[in-house]
Amino acid sequence: MADIRKAAFFTNEYPPHIYGGAGVHVEYLSRELAKLIDIEVRCFGDQDVDEPNLRVKGYEAWEEMKHNTDRRFTGVTGAFSRCLAMAKDQLDADIVHCHTWYSHLGGILARTLWDVPLVLTTHSLEPLRPWKVEQLGNGYHLSSWVEKTALEDADAVIAVSEETREDVLRLFDVKPERLHVIHNGIDLDEYRPTDATDALEKYGVDPAKPFVLFVGRITRQKGIMHLVQAIPHIDPDLQVVLLAGAPDTPEIAREMTEGVQAGSAQRPGVIWVQEMLPRPQVIQFYSNAAVFCCPSVYEPFGIINLEAMACETAVVASKIGGIPEVVVPGETGELVALPLRAGTFEPEDPDRYARDLAEQINRVALDPALRERYGKAGRKRAEEHFSWAAIAEKTLELYRSLR
Repeated sequence: MADIRKAAFFTNEYPPHIYGGAGVHVEYLSRELAKLIDIEVRCFGDQDVDEPNLRVKGYEAWEEMKHNTDRRFTGVTGAFSRCLAMAKDQLDADIVHCHTWYSHLGGILARTLWDVPLVLTTHSLEPLRPWKVEQLGNGYHLSSWVEKTALEDADAVIAVSEETREDVLRLFDVKPERLHVIHNGIDLDEYRPTDATDALEKYGVDPAKPFVLFVGRITRQKGIMHLVQAIPHIDPDLQVVLLAGAPDTPEIAREMTEGVQAGSAQRPGVIWVQEMLPRPQVIQFYSNAAVFCCPSVYEPFGIINLEAMACETAVVASKIGGIPEVVVPGETGELVALPLRAGTFEPEDPDRYARDLAEQINRVALDPALRERYGKAGRKRAEEHFSWAAIAEKTLELYRSLR
């Protein structure tokens, strides 16, 4: 295996502009790899960081991409313009490593222009996110095209779970030997239990009363509306706390507002925080929650469950995607079956799914001994299987195999 001196990350998200699990992955993996080799991050935004072994440069979309077009297309055309700028800049890295379809075109171009191996990490797959048409219009077909082209042309593809690996093999022409599973990780020093409650009190949550917690974007993928539909079935002794912002579309924003208003009219204690909170505050919510709920309908890995587990919080999640590789039912939480209608990401019986979520939330959250046992086991599982240091070593080993 050849030595690797430097790797370049191409990514949409990088601090301070993070809104999803892929951005969290890039932040921590780049930091850990920078302890081993030089890392250059090219990302969407205005970032400018120059630290030992870590250089970060943000790229803005070309202004022309916003003019005289359907507003839904600007996400794709803006991404393509940034990708071209990212790829054409002088590159002295030994590997280009792309994260999410937003950066894939840049990876394809850089691989050709600078003659370096291309690695892609699949944080999600466009064929399994058809609701993106609502957000991107026909731009969704462009994002799907560039994802397919990049996956099938890359020198190596990293799947964040075994389930995602199977999805890639089923949906794309990728040779099995080029496809590797490397899980997401967690910073165990940062994500740990805290007794602080000032953030809870600031947003009207009673720290003395148990609550179920949701953390995530308002998007079809995260299943937030199914949890909202479950609110009337959640025991009134439990507060329902939704840290939910950044709606994908105005339509789902309105749907969320109407759903929360309807739930609040039927029971007290529904708190919706619509802003994206700083990480230390989110850790307070994780640490003090009686149970964390992840109702996703599509989740290649589910890093939010790992964040909750690291904070010693029991998890109730949908039995979907890569979640069963993180949450162990009867040990770190409970999984709720989610049969989907054929060819869709809609539950066969949405009302039944909402009731099943509420049933497991109530069972765990109202049993202090059970939720404490699940929380302790979740922290232990995070420590034993999901450290970023180990994940960085596996990633570097893959880089070396390509040179």
